[in-house]
Amino acid sequence: QVQLVESGGGLVQAGDSLRVSCAASGRTFSSYAMGWFRQAPGKEREFVATITGSGDNTNYADSMKGRFTISRDNAKNTVYLQMNSLKPEDTAVYYCTAERQGPISNYASWRYWGQGTQVTVSS
Repeated sequence: QVQLVESGGGLVQAGDSLRVSCAASGRTFSSYAMGWFRQAPGKEREFVATITGSGDNTNYADSMKGRFTISRDNAKNTVYLQMNSLKPEDTAVYYCTAERQGPISNYASWRYWGQGTQVTVSS
């Protein structure tokens, strides 16, 4: 069992940067991949980024490449999502997820989820 708790969301202006965090507990953190998804009102949950257990490999949704960076600190059992040059369309609840079996961009592939943290980008 893995428990995930996100933090760091908030209200920012377009062009600003924000880092959200996700603290994990319950199992050896480095043994599983982590990911971020987001969901805007009225839209489906959307893949953002993923990182392997070791942190050696990352993948991003095309629309986030170059602006978002996923990283992890296995000593702190925490994964981060650094978001730069934020746009109003980035407004969403950002969810942390862990342990994947299946395609990385399919939310059904992921087993554990946090409660989400709201990110709002004003224009």
